[in-house]
Order: sequence, then C-alpha cells, then structure tokens
Amino acid sequence: MATIVLQVPDESLVAKVKQACKMLMGVTSVKVQKDTPQAYDITKTAGYRQAMDDVKQGRVTTYASLEDFYKEMGL
Repeated sequence: MATIVLQVPDESLVAKVKQACKMLMGVTSVKVQKDTPQAYDITKTAGYRQAMDDVKQGRVTTYASLEDFYKEMGL
C-alpha cells in the first residue's frame, strides 16, 4: 500500500480536499492530521529530558577534535 501526504496550508480547504481524495479511484481511506506546535517542540520529548539529565549528572564525554574522538574509538 502506498501513502501520499498532502500539506494544505489553508485549513478551510481541508474538508474539500478530503472529499475530493475520497472520490479518486482506488483510495481506501483518507485521514486528516493537524499539526500542533507542541509536536515539533523537541524540549517536550522524553529523549531531550533524558539528555539534559545526563548533562546535569556529568554523564557526557567531550573531545577537543574529531580526530581525538576517532582515536578514543580506535578508528
């Protein structure tokens, strides 16, 4: 099954686009997903919070250069 993603900047047209897509031959379902500003805020994710906790607890390693990192990794 293939998926096509359409971005419709004018929310007043979403219902019409959805209706038009349903009329296309072979389309089995049409779903609308609204973007929320919070969905793109990386600071709200569990991974970000864990990374910041690692920084606070000193569980980070820094290198002066990429070459130093490669040496440490044995590359």
